[in-house]
Amino acid sequence: MEKADVENLLLSGVSVTLPLSGSSMCPLFADGRDRIAVKPVTPDQKFRRLDVVLYRRPGDRLILHRIYKVKADGLYLVGDNQTQIEGPLSSSQVRGIMVGAIRKGKPFSVTAPGYRLYSHFWMLIRPLRPFVLGILMKIWRKIRPVK
Repeated sequence: MEKADVENLLLSGVSVTLPLSGSSMCPLFADGRDRIAVKPVTPDQKFRRLDVVLYRRPGDRLILHRIYKVKADGLYLVGDNQTQIEGPLSSSQVRGIMVGAIRKGKPFSVTAPGYRLYSHFWMLIRPLRPFVLGILMKIWRKIRPVK
């Protein structure tokens, strides 16, 4: 499915499930492994901290990031694999909001307790993410050495 098709479907009120590409939402979501379920936003959509939204950067591509902060001047977002906060972005740039994901064929909702715990923890350690990811990668390489 083309990205323009995804955007048009969401703008016309149709929910979509799509594969992820890129690494900005690692470690929870991985390129080529996971799919996300996204519903269209409504004109009166209330955005909250930790919501994961699909938005259009001006003159650029669709991006999936987590809301760091909602302020009067707009939304501030950050990818799970990033520390730098982007914003303010207008809520009119948001095309959809993630309602769930599919990992290895198993769906989960954004209301699942494990997902919510992860979201809160990962946002809390935002400034430390590079250090934490470095440790996790060392552990991962010991558990699953490259062949």
